[in-house]
Order: sequence, then structure tokens, then C-alpha cells
Amino acid sequence: MAVTIRDRILDLRTALDARILGQERLTESLLVALLARGHLLVEGVPGIGKTSAVKALATGLEGSFQRIQFTPDLLPADITGSDVFDPDSKGFAFRHGPLFNNFILADEINRAPAKVQSALLEAMGEEQVTVGRRTFELPQPFMVMATQNPIEQDGTYPLPESQRDRFLLHVRVGYPSKEREQDIFRLVRDTRRQGTELARLDMAPIDHPTLEAAHKECLGLDMVPEIEDYLVRLVDGTRDPGPLDDGLTAWIRFGASPRATIALDMASRAIAWMDGRDYVTPDDVLRVAPDVLRHRVILTYRAEAEGVTEDMAIERLLRLVAVP
Repeated sequence: MAVTIRDRILDLRTALDARILGQERLTESLLVALLARGHLLVEGVPGIGKTSAVKALATGLEGSFQRIQFTPDLLPADITGSDVFDPDSKGFAFRHGPLFNNFILADEINRAPAKVQSALLEAMGEEQVTVGRRTFELPQPFMVMATQNPIEQDGTYPLPESQRDRFLLHVRVGYPSKEREQDIFRLVRDTRRQGTELARLDMAPIDHPTLEAAHKECLGLDMVPEIEDYLVRLVDGTRDPGPLDDGLTAWIRFGASPRATIALDMASRAIAWMDGRDYVTPDDVLRVAPDVLRHRVILTYRAEAEGVTEDMAIERLLRLVAVP
């Protein structure tokens, strides 16, 4: 039997799950962002495999990979590049920065100051970098996979709303189960004994044409008008929750942008495609909705004072909006 494009992507998923134990939801989200050609923000405490998962994904893909450690003293030129004097030509030449790679790991992205965030904003939104009066196109595919630590707040800069909106998904990952944690330290121990890298996958890398073909197959899935209407009603419920529930109105100060509707469409298609279906169901939408909406909903001060979280507001929204 011939190997299909979906088979290659599912092989990548299996390889990731075999290396990043106990974080199946994270590996699924990585592939959803990849298929939807979006960016991914991963939040979780240190040591649970965020960085390892992103590095492992990059090894399973054909393309250049660059890890950028974000720090408070980072400058925009440190990631975009800058003009450097060339003594041979006696002029200035542009030296490309680490953003000019296919897959970017932005480690602890919330430690970067505002100017660096602005430089990254253009790269994520427009897939280009502007330095001075010149604009440079970024290589394709281009994907930013960012991590942030929710615990340490010293020396961090909260991501602006416009920056968060550029991420297709915002995934929160927690600790693995006790059983999986035992498997984890055994895997790490055996990997060190063999002298191999934990992030190295046992498979041939997937090339750019295969990724493009998978993306087009996702776009070709059927979505009936009732599901399309459901996407719109979900996002509209974050902007005007009054007709749904007065309590939700007291919780949500600003709702999601049209990018959220587009993200719901693309992410639910990716889920359906990986599940082997040629159509999207309401369950596909419900599966990705929390990760699509949590970073796009801004709570009221009252909600924050009462200890309400974005996840609580989204869970209430999903219960109130009628499922087709």
C-alpha cells in the first residue's frame, strides 16, 4: 500500500509521542499549528518538555531551525539582523539574524522587551522583516513556536494583545501522570546511555512540498454551513455575551478578533484531517476552541478580582452556544 501524505504526518506524531512522553495534547497542538500554517504559544512550568517538544518537531521537518533565548537585554537587531560594514566593498551589507530560518523556537518569549516584541510581530504577521528602509522576505515555511513560564514574573514583559493574536493556538501544559513520569526518566536515562539526542526522531524528515500538500488537503475538507455559523457564533459570543448570559458579560471585557474565526476554521480542519475524515464536525471545533480563544479573550477587572480565568469564561461560553 502506498504511503499517503496523512501517513507521513501521523508517523511524525507517533515519533513525537514516543519522545515527549505524557504530553500527547502538546504534540497534537504542534501538528495542528504546522498543518494550519500558524504559530504556537506553549505555556507551562519548567521541565515538562516544552522546549524538547519543539526541538523534536523541528528535527522531523526538512528545513532550518533556530533557537532564540529571549532575555530582557535582547535588541531587535539581535533577532532580525543588521547592516554590518564590509571592509572589502567599503560599504554596509545586511547580515541576516536568526529569524531567517524556517522553524523558530522563541524560548521564554515573555522575557523580551517591547521593541523586540514589535520586531517579532512583523515577522509573525507578515512573514517579513523590515530593517531601515528595506524589507526582507522570510524563508518558507516559517513558523514560530514560543514558550513562556507562568511562574517567574521578575524580568518578564506581558505579551501585548496584538502579539498574542498572531498565535494560532495558546496551549497550556501541565505535569505528566506518575506512571508516565517513570517512563520519562527511563527514556532519558537510556538515551544518555546510548549517547543520542532526546529530540532526534527516528524518521526521515518531512519536506516542504509534503507540508504544502497536507495544508491543501486540510483546506479541501468539507465544512457545512451549520458548522461555519457555529464558528461565527462562538467568536461573536466573546464580543457580545449579553444575549447568552449576564454573568459572562461581567467576565469578558474584550472579545476575540476575526483572526479567531479563521483560526477555529483552520485548526478544526487540521484535527478532522488527522483523524482521517474529509469533513469537520462540531466535536473538532470544541476540541480546539479553548486553545484558539484563551489568549484572545480579555477579562474584566471584576473577573480577575473574583479569581475567574480565561478558561473558565471559555468553558461557560462553550456550554451556552448551541451546538449544531
